[in-house]
This record gives sequence, C-alpha cells and structure tokens, in this order.
Amino acid sequence: MKNILIKIRNNHEQLFRIFLFLLSLAVIVYFFPRQAKFKYEFTKGKPWMHETIIAPFDFSILKTIDEIKIEQEIIRSEHTPIFNYNSDIFLIQAEEYINQFEEKWVKDKNVKKEDNFTFFNLFKQKSIDNTTRKHNLAVFGYDKLQAIYEIGIVQLHSDFEYKRELNILLKKGGVAEKIPIKQLLSISSSANEINLLHNKLNDEEYNFLVPLLLSSLEHNITYDKLASNALLENDLININGTYGLIVAGQIIVSKGELVTTERYQKLLSLKQKYEGKQWNLLAYYLVLLGQIILVGLSLLILFLFIKQYRLEVLNSTTKISMILSVILLMVVIASLVLSFDINYIYTIPFCIAPLILKAFFDDRIALFTHLITILIIGFIVPNSFEFVFLQLIAGIVSILSILKMYKRSQLFLSVAKVIAIYFIIYISLSITHDGSLVSLDFSVLIQLAISGALTLFAYPIIFLFEKIFSLVSDVSLLELTDTNSVLLRRLSEEAPGTFQHSLQVANLAEMGALEIGANALLTRAGAIYHDVGKLKNPMYFIENQSSNLNPHDEIEFDESAEIIINHVLDGIEIAKDNNLPDELIDFIRTHHGTTTVQYFYKQFIADFPKEDIDVKDFTYPGPKPYSKETAILMMADSAEASARSLKNPTAENIDVLIERVIDKQIEENQFVNAEITFKEITQLKKLFKKKLVNIHHARVEY
Repeated sequence: MKNILIKIRNNHEQLFRIFLFLLSLAVIVYFFPRQAKFKYEFTKGKPWMHETIIAPFDFSILKTIDEIKIEQEIIRSEHTPIFNYNSDIFLIQAEEYINQFEEKWVKDKNVKKEDNFTFFNLFKQKSIDNTTRKHNLAVFGYDKLQAIYEIGIVQLHSDFEYKRELNILLKKGGVAEKIPIKQLLSISSSANEINLLHNKLNDEEYNFLVPLLLSSLEHNITYDKLASNALLENDLININGTYGLIVAGQIIVSKGELVTTERYQKLLSLKQKYEGKQWNLLAYYLVLLGQIILVGLSLLILFLFIKQYRLEVLNSTTKISMILSVILLMVVIASLVLSFDINYIYTIPFCIAPLILKAFFDDRIALFTHLITILIIGFIVPNSFEFVFLQLIAGIVSILSILKMYKRSQLFLSVAKVIAIYFIIYISLSITHDGSLVSLDFSVLIQLAISGALTLFAYPIIFLFEKIFSLVSDVSLLELTDTNSVLLRRLSEEAPGTFQHSLQVANLAEMGALEIGANALLTRAGAIYHDVGKLKNPMYFIENQSSNLNPHDEIEFDESAEIIINHVLDGIEIAKDNNLPDELIDFIRTHHGTTTVQYFYKQFIADFPKEDIDVKDFTYPGPKPYSKETAILMMADSAEASARSLKNPTAENIDVLIERVIDKQIEENQFVNAEITFKEITQLKKLFKKKLVNIHHARVEY
C-alpha cells in the first residue's frame, strides 16, 4: 500500500492529466444525443453511391420546406379574422342620445325640463305620454340607432387590408358566425344612412334629430387581434408536415440513381424516423459505447500530437486544462444549440476557439485543436461533411490571417475574411447541390455573418482565460513590455544603467527569437524584466555606478558574490509582488542558470590561494534554461554585458568574445534542458556579433 501511495505521489501530475482526459471524455459524451445516427450522407442532385436502401419500417414522407411555406401562405391569405360584437355599446349610446335629446329640446323649445323623460321611462316602463310629438321623434331616432347597431358598426384595423370581399368571424351572443365584412357598417356609412332621413322628416325635425344621431355613433364590432393570431397560429401549427406513405420493404433509392428532390425527401424522412426511433436498452448502451470510442480516439490523437510536437505543453497541467476547456466549451455550446433549434447551429462562432488558442500557443496547436473540436461536433450535427469542411477552412483562414494577436486591426480583418470565406463556401455548396442560386437560404448567410461577428469577442474571452488559468497571452505580453508601467519606470529611475542594459538585451533577444523561430514577444518581455532584482541593491552593479566609488571595495569577495547572486532571488520576489506572470518569472529565475560569478571567484582564489573555497558560494542557484526563449535570453544577456566591458570593441574582438562566452555556457551544459540545436546556437552567435558590432561601431571625433 505504501509503495502504491509513493508511486501516486511521484506521478500525480501524470495521473491528473489522465483524469482530465477521462473527465473531458465523460462531459462530451454526456452532452451527445443518445439516439443512433443515420449512417448515410446524401446530397440532392448527386448519385447515390451506397447500397440500395429498402424501407425497414413504415413511415410518412416529409413535405419540403417550400411546400410547407406555400401552405402557410395559403392559410394566411385565407385566414378569417375574429371580431367581437358588443351589445352594451348600443345601450350606452342610446341612453346618452335620450339625455342629449332632452337637453336640446329644452334649449331649442324654451320649455321646462321633464324629469321623467328618460331612457328608462321611454323604453322600459312606458309610463310617460307616448302620443306627443316629442315622444314620437325620440322613439323614431332610437329605432334608427337600434337598426344601425343591430347591423353593426365595425372598426377597421391596420393588421389586414380592408376588402369588401373579406370574410370575418363575428362573435355575437356566444355564437360565432362567418359573414362578409361588406354586410357591416362603418362610421361613415352609418352617417350616410342617417343623412337619408330627410326623406322621412321635415326640415325642422331633420335639423334637430340628425346631429344627435351622428354624435351617438360608436363602433360596436372590434377586431380581436389576440384571438385571431391564436387561431392563425393554431392553423399553422396543425399543418400536416407529411404526405404519402412508404411501407416496409419498399425500395427508396438504388445504387447509382440520382438523388432527386422526391428521393431526397424520402431519405430525409427515413433519417428523421430512424434517429427519432425509441431504441431498447442494449441499443442505447451500444450507441453510448460507440460515442465513447469515437470521442476518446479523437482526444487521444490530440494528446499524441501534443506529445510529439509540443511536449512542454503536455507536461503542463495548466496548459492541457485550458486546451481541453476550449474543446468542452465549444462542444457544450453546440449541443445546447442543437437541442434548442438545429437550424441555429451556424450562429455559433467556432472560429473563436483557434483564435483563443493562438493567443497562448502556436499555430500548430491552434489548428490541430480546432480540427479535433470540429470533428467531434461533426458527429452530432446534420450534414456533417459540409459542416466540417466549412468550419475547418474558416478556422484555417482565421489562424493564418492573424499574425499578431495583439493587433486589434488584424482581428477585424480576420473576421471580415472569415465571413467572406463562409459566404463563398456556403454559396458554392448550394450551387453544387441544386445547380442554381434559387434555393439559396439567406437566413443561413445571416447566421454565418452573426457567427463571424461574434468572433470579435475573442479578446474578452482571452482575458478571462488568462485569469482562470494564470497564463499570459500575446496581448498581455505587449502590455507588460510598455516601459511606462510602474515597475519599469521605477527601474529606469532607480537603476538607469540596468534599465538600458535590459532594453539592449531585449532587442538582441527578440531578434534572436525571430531568427530561430521562437516566441519573439515572450522573449522580449522576459528580457526586459530579467534584471529587475537589481532594484534592491542597484549601486552594487557597475552599470549603475556614476562615480569611481565602488561599494564592493568595502566588503569581502564572497559577500559581493552573494549580493550579485541574490539579484535573481530578489527579482523573483519583486516580480511576484508586482503580479508578473510565471512565464516572465521563469526568465528571471533561469537567465544565469548555474553559472559562476567569475570575477569575484577568481579574485578570491588570487587573494586567498591557500584557503578552501566552496564554488557553490559563487554559483547561481539555477535552474538552467528550459526553453528556446530562456536560452536565448541567457546568451543575449551574457553577450551584451561582455561586449559592454570591452575597452576596444572591434569586430574581431567582439567575434572572439561572443564565441568564448557562449561556448563556455555550452561547455557548462547550460542548455541541456532547452530544446535548442547547435545550428540555432550558431545562428544566434552570428546575429549577436553583427548587432553588437553595429551598436559599438567607431564614431567620428568632433
């Protein structure tokens, strides 16, 4: 048991990465649909290259989208709007009419008001004298209003064009009746009916009664928009999406036959029926097993690729976690969108994944991870070949179109290129399938444009991943190289010589990184901060001494060596206090490797030849450089510092110096942990010689 625990402790990082692999596999498979997938891919207008398909069961044929759209348009054109008849309107207006009638009669006739001349008395109790002229005229007007309101005064609505031939569904007294709208009256036509009363009234009666009747007109039939829309939606929902029947044993398509529109619909119907079929428990677990194998192989290929070409990434749990997180994020989003509406799959910004990865890694990892992600998603999307082809090409374009992630203009340009390639590929595929542009679905083009636009969110997502995984992107590296930052400004003020040295080393290291294909921005950022530890004791370093006074003259050689060596440890502490990322701290930690402070070591031996000396007291604690970038910094730092010490910096002297310094580092095995070749070291030597000769060239005396 103890041995097992020891093995677990010694291999806990490898075990954790295995756990991440299994966890990612489980999450991806969990979000996969659990039904069987139709194994044939088919395209309208192309020959059927598979074996003859015979219907395994009965199923109905799905109507085409165009057919359903035609039926929908017919339903909309024949839709009968619903109107409500309100009988209370007449009673309200009739009572108001009688009240106004009495007030006007009293005013025009200059008579005393009859308190009992009311709507209730006139038409309910009949208790007043019904033989008078006044009564007869009031009743005549009331009857006319009643006749108009019984026909109905309809309120026209902007939701439909008013047509005399339009039929409506009139709800009256709990009964709905379908009638032509031309049978109803409007306010204007009702007014025309009232104006015709001059044939039945004398001028005095007409002038008295007609204004009262006109003011009593109000709509008693109104459009019920809510009920009408509900009825329309119900009719649209109840459209039968199928026609005809394919019986079991019937041949659907034979090998070599052209997939016509009719055959395409039959195949599509079979696919939908097949994938929607309820399977038994055994089939369920077989589908699950197949998904586990496919996804597992895909992730395994990714791990093998990283192991083969980017071993340092595989050895970093943080970096592997981030890569798997990007894959999981895209797969989960795709699964959720598919479960919501399969038609919106192209709105997902799949190209954002390679851009995120490129900000932290190189093009290879970004492209290969994108490929694996798209292949995994291709298992669950319709028309998987077209989907994979489209997204893979777009991903490649997005990667190749952005050379430097920290340039915002390149991101906008990349998005424009991605949208353009989306359009080109989709239109080309449509032409290939149908032979024309008639059936081109513009909604898909809109979705692709939205997908491209959403890629602009790469920057905030990159920032989020930086904080979650404590990694540094090119964008952050560019910010860190700003010499106006608090720490670098402090370095320039308190240790100006070290600051200038750091800038020179940064320039050399950056050019060296570009020369051998390393990360130039990371190398430059690390070089700028590599000597930040000298801030603790700046005057103990010769480049910061402005006078002939050297504080080392007052202390012992081993104490001087300790101060010099401690600038590495001090730099690590200062960097952590200023929240510098670990990637930059590694440059501080490794830029001297395990080399010896030669000057004080040799001075100690010369002055105390008989004393025992521990070389460790004069040796940097390390570790040695572990990457091309940190190795470049060690060489650039030593080369620049040594060249600065030359009294006669001629081309020949610089050449000899660079060879001696770097060969000494090779001899001490400082680069054994770095993946750098002798060829690359030779290239760096030539570059440093050339640049340092240019820096230290002779100047004309004035």
